[in-house]
Amino acid sequence: MTHRPAAQHYNELQAGSLQTGHLLLLPDGERSAEVQSVLVEDDDFGTPAVVLATLTGGGILRIAAGSTVLVAGAGTGMEATAPGDAAANAGGEETAVSEEPDADTPLQLVESPAARAEAAAPAAPAVVVPPLPATTPAAAAAAAGPSEEELALIPEPAGTPESVVEAVASAHPDAMGVMLLSDRLAKGINTKSGSCLKDLNDLAHELFVALKDADGALAVADLLNVLPFDGNPGRWTSVEAALALSSYICRQTGQEERAEVYEKLLRAPDAMETDPFKARMNAKVRQRSLNEPNLYDKEIFRAIDNSNPDAEREWRLLRLEALMFLRAHGGSETIGLKELERRIGNELESVRA
Repeated sequence: MTHRPAAQHYNELQAGSLQTGHLLLLPDGERSAEVQSVLVEDDDFGTPAVVLATLTGGGILRIAAGSTVLVAGAGTGMEATAPGDAAANAGGEETAVSEEPDADTPLQLVESPAARAEAAAPAAPAVVVPPLPATTPAAAAAAAGPSEEELALIPEPAGTPESVVEAVASAHPDAMGVMLLSDRLAKGINTKSGSCLKDLNDLAHELFVALKDADGALAVADLLNVLPFDGNPGRWTSVEAALALSSYICRQTGQEERAEVYEKLLRAPDAMETDPFKARMNAKVRQRSLNEPNLYDKEIFRAIDNSNPDAEREWRLLRLEALMFLRAHGGSETIGLKELERRIGNELESVRA
């Protein structure tokens, strides 16, 4: 639920000190929302870098850990005081704000399934040259990439990328997650920016998973789907996820030919390695990642044991992404298509509950 901040008194607080229950002023400076849960993502040196604040009503706000944010003080039932300002409180008493996240909240975010596969590969980008005995028939058929006639099955965007995002966001004015993502993207969509591509992918997933808006999700995902692999695995991770989501949506809505185009685009980098030895090694790494995917069972069970539904949902969203990635690859040697369809349906039901 959002609030108008006019009647609220706001105090400064370091983002790393945000806690569940804080009423946070949003980036637009006009609305506020209650923090439902907080995750902290560390950098490669183990220092808190990004705070991910899940808001009541949906949506995740990304804040640099060292940034200063405004949280409601009087009138919220809890005083939020910036460090060093406690002495200025009217009552003269300091209100302590813990510098540590909730003990039950996971402190580490994990990479997407696609990123794990890329990181495990040799120094060259993790690309595969099918057909090989360890790949599925669907992967082998998609090695050459889609033809121009097939690419024509992907509709042209209705306007600029920014106008596409604005149109889908206007259809969900009360969806906090959509509002936060669209506000960031409205400033300009740069396809060379990894964070911008991630926001587009997150918006497409938010539309389909949380709001069941398949058409809106496809419209946003297609802004990513047409981007070629540029050799940067970090940027390609978001494109891969969007292609896998689009393939699944089209399979569910009877657009089989369009789904096949997305799947061919997903596998297009697999034919780019020209060195036979590297191609064989990359193929083995890729197939192993498909046969032994990380479906986050331990993390989900831990969240259930700790009675932490927010953390459980975040892990299930990662599992859902992994399953859709496998589905777009035609399954693997260990998980068939029927089983994947069943598991994806279960995860969608769980995260939408």
